[in-house]
Amino acid sequence: MAAITKRGRAAVMSGLDVILRDGLRLPGKGRAGLLCNHATVDRALSGAPELLRAGGARGVALVRLFSPQHGFAGEKQDNMVESCDGVHPPTGLPIVSLYGRVRAPEAAQLAGLDAILIDLPDVGTRVYTFLSTALLMMRAASSAGIPVVVLDRPNPIGGAAIEGPVLDPAFASFVGMVPVSLRHGLTAGEYCRFGARALGLEIDLRVIPMEGWRRDLYRDGTDLPWVMPSPNLPTLDATIVYPGQVMLEGTALSEGRGTTRPFELWGAPWLDCAGVHARIEATTAAGIAGFALREVAFEPTFQKWTGDAVRGFQIHVTDRDRYRPVATTVAVLSAVRRVHPDRILWRGPPYEYETERLPIDLIAGTDRLRVAIDAGAGVEEITASWDADLAAFREAREPFLLYA
Repeated sequence: MAAITKRGRAAVMSGLDVILRDGLRLPGKGRAGLLCNHATVDRALSGAPELLRAGGARGVALVRLFSPQHGFAGEKQDNMVESCDGVHPPTGLPIVSLYGRVRAPEAAQLAGLDAILIDLPDVGTRVYTFLSTALLMMRAASSAGIPVVVLDRPNPIGGAAIEGPVLDPAFASFVGMVPVSLRHGLTAGEYCRFGARALGLEIDLRVIPMEGWRRDLYRDGTDLPWVMPSPNLPTLDATIVYPGQVMLEGTALSEGRGTTRPFELWGAPWLDCAGVHARIEATTAAGIAGFALREVAFEPTFQKWTGDAVRGFQIHVTDRDRYRPVATTVAVLSAVRRVHPDRILWRGPPYEYETERLPIDLIAGTDRLRVAIDAGAGVEEITASWDADLAAFREAREPFLLYA
């Protein structure tokens, strides 16, 4: 059992906190590269690069940084905005951007390293690109014969529930490289273990587990501080709805980018709010519960419908145990399609380096979801179609789990 703090939260140590306490044995002279971003902090909110550069973990000599999408500092507000290589001001270490000229490190960028450390926040959703970057790093490290150590962190939306379509390999992309469900219920370390096997990597991979974390814990059930992992997931509330609401990126609907509540807000200038709300309220599919929709209007400052008055809703999660984010957004999309049959709902490419396939198919990991919604299939029918694949995935992930 995890220890309980005075605030009633589980006392959890991240993998970073563990090596700061215990040190880490690395080969050679311990010269390490670190794949991380601004949210890679210890429990006292100090940055991992500063801590490791100053010798905070015995055996680690940090010499290079690598950054994922949105830039090391999370400064790239919109998605699909590349960042350049740079220098980390507090330490003077070079930063190699893995969301710019390259998405996987080149041999020269790995030269002289004895090990790669990966310490990235994740949000429990296959589409979130940070762990795709981790897998590409692992593939490059495997080719170079460099061992990889993953410093584990909590899945902020828990590790018990899984939901949504499992990736069809025919739809593999940068927003989904391995066959996991849209809400995958894995920690970063577990995901990397699963991904290494799925990709057939021959790699010296080690995970430094957390201490005190359980699969039933959301991030606010731990005593670890919250740092937004990227600009449009500023809160845990946004992260909870994200596994479903991220599908709106593949549509003409605003997913709330350019507002103060991204992914919780959604809509379009032409939306018949009363009609859509009535359709969603009439949905009786299992799992379509645990939330309330409040009608709102908003004007995005960037991305879709910039400067327009958007009519829509804010999702308020009222019961996490009953709320199913993917099923809820399927109900949203089904309702919009039925109320607005003549509107172009699906957004065209490009999307995350893909120029031919529809974004919604890449996000869902299959074209069956889009086809079913267009055909007028019921939400219960659509969600039931995932059951067999989810059962197979739950069994397949079992050997890679690290926590009870």
